[in-house]
Amino acid sequence: MKNSRILLFAFLLTALISCSSEKPETHKKERPNIIFIMSDDHAYQAISAYENTLIETPNIDRIAKMGMLFTNASVTNSICAPSRATILTGKHSHLNGKVDNHFHFDTTNITFPQLLQDAGYQTAMFGKLHFGNNPKGFDQFKILPGQGAYYNPEFITKYDGNIEVEGYVTDIVTDMTLDWLENEREEEQPFMLMYLHKAPHRSWLMAERHLDDFTNRTFPEPKTLFDDYSGRTTPAAEAEMNILHHMSWAGDHKVFPEMMDELGIPEIGYDKARYAYEYSRLNESQMDNFLKAYGKVNEDFAKKYPNMTDEDKMKWKYQRYMQDYLGTIQAVDENVGRLLDYLEANDMMENTIIVYTSDQGFYLGEHGWYDKRFIYNESFKTPLLVSWPDRIKAGSRSDELVQNLDFAQTFLEAAGVNAPEDMQGESLIPLLTGNDEKWDRDAVYYHYYEYPAEHMVNRHYAIVTKDYKLVHYYYVEDQWELLDSKNDPYELTNFYDDPKYADIKLDLHARLEELRKKYKDSNEISQKYIDMLMKDAAEGKVFGVSKEKAQEIKNRRLEIERFSR
Repeated sequence: MKNSRILLFAFLLTALISCSSEKPETHKKERPNIIFIMSDDHAYQAISAYENTLIETPNIDRIAKMGMLFTNASVTNSICAPSRATILTGKHSHLNGKVDNHFHFDTTNITFPQLLQDAGYQTAMFGKLHFGNNPKGFDQFKILPGQGAYYNPEFITKYDGNIEVEGYVTDIVTDMTLDWLENEREEEQPFMLMYLHKAPHRSWLMAERHLDDFTNRTFPEPKTLFDDYSGRTTPAAEAEMNILHHMSWAGDHKVFPEMMDELGIPEIGYDKARYAYEYSRLNESQMDNFLKAYGKVNEDFAKKYPNMTDEDKMKWKYQRYMQDYLGTIQAVDENVGRLLDYLEANDMMENTIIVYTSDQGFYLGEHGWYDKRFIYNESFKTPLLVSWPDRIKAGSRSDELVQNLDFAQTFLEAAGVNAPEDMQGESLIPLLTGNDEKWDRDAVYYHYYEYPAEHMVNRHYAIVTKDYKLVHYYYVEDQWELLDSKNDPYELTNFYDDPKYADIKLDLHARLEELRKKYKDSNEISQKYIDMLMKDAAEGKVFGVSKEKAQEIKNRRLEIERFSR
């Protein structure tokens, strides 16, 4: 009996020690993997889970079918590098310092990948970061320098220096990502992987395999393609992003430079130079395929151009824009499918959060525009699809007001890591897991800074609710805009001076001031960033702005200030 008790005690002690020693490892395995997929300038209108009139994206849609699609996801500042800085830091642009594409990112910022890495996550980044050559918090990275190239791109790598890889960038970034998952991932360690596409950023070059298909497609025109910008503030009319007037013939639409000369077509902006740069990267085989596909486009255009009206040119340019833009997205969708197939084949879906988003939205002819920057829906809103099996209900949707500001805290909470107090977002975990009662946000804040600069979209900040937007354009112009999202879904009318909206306007003004205090923004901070950019613009250091243009804008602002006194 005594021996039996000793044996029983030894067994229980061994079991207790065993359980104690295994507990941390079990906890580590329970932490979810995180895969953050982001494209550049991918409009929600070009994802069939949102709208299928332009393109089918069955693989991206798979994420929505497995999880949740957000219909009111937005950005805090609709421009590439600032959006990425907000995602990494969980702070608005005025606090993380990356207010525009001109100034450098402050590398003293603490980013969520650093915090996850410190907490035991294996971290990797492949594709387009847009700023910085040595991203902090990553065990492995291979990133494009700046905007990167569609064909035969260079990469900055953590261990191999600068390399050049032959092929198409969307395929290459996916190859790198899958290779890391297969050969470098530590199976016993949770990971955070950032899989970042260049596409569909301008200038659009689709994969060779899609040339014949997309250059022969025709797409429906948006209802506001011929918007005349009447009934709103002057910044909408003054922006330089109209498809007819500001998209280049060669650089954007692939009209051969010699064809432009033959037809007497003047250049628009960096027209032939943009074309020359992109095509100088193609090898002989790639060039042959492009000349073959676009040769047919040019032949057809040469026959039509002499008799084309401005309306005809706008329609033609819109179709060419959509063919190339959507053609690049076809490759993104295919490659997202490759990643999802790998995860499924290797039983990695169960405890992995998968996010698909864009760094902002994009205009696909709405208001006659391309590009982003404005607070109107097509650029303010961004696609957001999130899957997490057993935690997110498959096929669910949310219309709550969420932002790219929220990603950092969401990932940190999912990983069991405390977020720094100075992060400004809110974790999306309650919404993702069906605890909507814990979510009480009823408005979001937006602030765009890059003016004067390419596209000349005036600086503005705003409050956005599910029903309204109150917008203040403050440099050069000083104008207010009130948009009614429900009764004017195409955002064609400024109701700011409409007596029917007097009470709504008063309420929104008060709430806007509360948000500015909450997020620690102010007129003084705005003026600091104006002064910084105008100093560089006056010295000719701002892309797309001559010294003369900078002086013209300064003089115009002085005149407005005199008039308002």
